Amino acid sequence: MPIRILVTGGTFDKEYDELTGRLYFKDTHVAEMLRLGRSRVEVTIRTVMMIDSLEMTDADRGLIVQNCAQSPEDRIVITHGTDTMTDTAAAIAHAISGKTIVLTGAMIPYAFGSSDGLFNLGSALSFAQVLPPGVYIAMNGKSFPWDRVQKNRERGEFEEI
Repeated sequence: MPIRILVTGGTFDKEYDELTGRLYFKDTHVAEMLRLGRSRVEVTIRTVMMIDSLEMTDADRGLIVQNCAQSPEDRIVITHGTDTMTDTAAAIAHAISGKTIVLTGAMIPYAFGSSDGLFNLGSALSFAQVLPPGVYIAMNGKSFPWDRVQKNRERGEFEEI
């Protein structure tokens, strides 16, 4: 069975407007990233939303939970903004069981060319294939249970708590 990838936006998919200097959303880069990474994992991709995670509401999180629940796949990767990734992971963990769900993101937009997003996406797909059912966050080559991780803003990485 393929792995479901749910796209929600975040830095992962931001574009840079050279005229205004602002970051914005256009389309997801996930399919291109999988192609460039030469991924051979069977996936189905669904864009749920394209928003900055700081703007994500409880209703948005509910939509993500609903998509996880309705997904026929029992292994799911979610691309998400890093600022509130743990909040969404908690919402999923409290509502869904029996599936392996891995959230991942990027500190630098993929469009910048030096993003950690490609590596994080590949890692998340790998973790989704081998971890037991539960909700996890995968960043920088590491996986963390949803309730034992935090974003260290000073170092720009996720760490176990």
